[in-house]
Amino acid sequence: MPTNPTAHASTLSPKQLELVNQPPLPIGTQIDKLIVYKSKREMHALHQGSLVKIYPISLGKNPIGHKEFEGDMKTPEGVYTINDRNANSGYHKNLGISYPNEADIAYAKAHGKLAGGAIKIHGIKNGLGDIIGANHLLKDWTHGCIAVTDPEIDELFVAVVEDVVIEILP
Repeated sequence: MPTNPTAHASTLSPKQLELVNQPPLPIGTQIDKLIVYKSKREMHALHQGSLVKIYPISLGKNPIGHKEFEGDMKTPEGVYTINDRNANSGYHKNLGISYPNEADIAYAKAHGKLAGGAIKIHGIKNGLGDIIGANHLLKDWTHGCIAVTDPEIDELFVAVVEDVVIEILP
């Protein structure tokens, strides 16, 4: 049985604690747009323009600015889509983000580099979800992905409809 996500979360901010303690989405809820506010470390889930839920998130280890190159540890900024689902991820489950787009690839190529890829919304590394839980929010730790807890990615995995737009803002 999963542990309480806030059991060891005494150093989370009051806002983070409020967000991690929200009730789960009602069964059948659909999410048709995601908006990520990197500076707030929040992902807003919407349905038909109305806010359904706010998820607290962790980002890439180098969170300021748009992802430019493979290995820069930045989370992209811009408008993408959720274009993949993986129920057997090394990080519990994941939803794939359509980074890089043509402009991302052209920019990296013009600088003699690769744009990178495999940007996901994912849970915690397999085997650590119940141990780490919401404490993953204490620092930015991904290679450029957007991280949530395992119960949150379970919820998103079911609620996010096909080809949802994800807008990632600074």
